[in-house]
Amino acid sequence: MSDKRILVVVTSAGEYEKAGYRTGLWLGELTHFWDVAEEAGVAMTIASPAGGTVPLDPESLAADVLADHGTGTRYADREFMNLLDRSRPLSEMSADDFDAIYLTGGHGVMFDFPDDPNLARLLREFHEAGKVVSAVCHGPAGLLGATLSDGTRLIAGRDVTGFSWPEEEFARRADAVPFSLQEKLEEQGAVYSFTSEPFAPHVAEDGRLVTGQNPASARPVAEAVLRQLG
Repeated sequence: MSDKRILVVVTSAGEYEKAGYRTGLWLGELTHFWDVAEEAGVAMTIASPAGGTVPLDPESLAADVLADHGTGTRYADREFMNLLDRSRPLSEMSADDFDAIYLTGGHGVMFDFPDDPNLARLLREFHEAGKVVSAVCHGPAGLLGATLSDGTRLIAGRDVTGFSWPEEEFARRADAVPFSLQEKLEEQGAVYSFTSEPFAPHVAEDGRLVTGQNPASARPVAEAVLRQLG
């Protein structure tokens, strides 16, 4: 049994601020990571900006999506899903209690991750303690709000990936999202990379910073995080 602990961060935002779509956590980006980490004996805590019930992106619950890599098994597991009814508030979390942090995606994070002061604090704490900082898909939106103690951006000059603009257009959300994640990461000085094949797995590792491009990257991000944790 591993003695490692990971803080898993999910969104509290359940709808777009325009266009009327519902959103939230993309469930597979939690379950695929969770499956890998749990098998390795890692303990995980789920936290969100507001705490409490976590909204789920309805599109992540479509039958064909739930059939992918066991997400449907987790969705049918009431004990597991109950964890999403009682997420811990980020304000109560400390990097001292964990070895890594993982930011899940879903479009909801674009509305509450970038400006959340507790998330920014935690990312700084994890990074400056030499702990693993990881994110997948839209989760790197949380990195946009993270600055270090010297005032520099956490992602400046770092190899990073995240949901690409071509994928956003393919998902038909280009007119609904508040910004282009790809563009914002580049504006903050990140060395952004992506695979040209939409929705194919892609992971960027830069020291203890691990990011994945899209939902298919959640599992390889988990594997990379575990390698970092030794």
